Amino acid sequence: MIRYMIASDLHGSSYYGKMMFERLGEEQPLKLILLGDLLYHGARNDLPEKYDTRALTAMLNAHKDRILAVRGNCDSEVDQMVLEFPIMADYLELFADGRPFVVTHGHLFDEHSMIPHTRGTVLLHGHTHVTVMERCTDFYFMNPGSVSLPKDGTLHTYMTYEDGVFSL
Repeated sequence: MIRYMIASDLHGSSYYGKMMFERLGEEQPLKLILLGDLLYHGARNDLPEKYDTRALTAMLNAHKDRILAVRGNCDSEVDQMVLEFPIMADYLELFADGRPFVVTHGHLFDEHSMIPHTRGTVLLHGHTHVTVMERCTDFYFMNPGSVSLPKDGTLHTYMTYEDGVFSL
């Protein structure tokens, strides 16, 4: 059984980071997949609740062996210097249950500009802070929304994947 927890756009919130890691303890996934924008809030965003990048860094590093992450548009080399797991890849490719996954933040590759892929690939990206689960022409697009700064009236969310099923 493969089980993943997928989250995006923490933007430095220790409050929502703590909540996410509490859920990680309950969900017990094989891996936590983080879709970028981990520490910095970004010039276009308001400060999230309890903006505390040092506290969030400590939480993230405590779980470094369970995390797979990609770089978001607000992530930088300075962030990589304090995090003890890689975050600078623009995308990752995974295979689960015989299905290919493209994992990215969404600012370089998204549902409109997908990397070369095979039919049935699952595209996972954040960036917009809005939850999406839809079928595109020849791939599936999943966005878990934002843990700390949801937009367009969506909730603070993350996603799970287990036995071929995505859940918010």
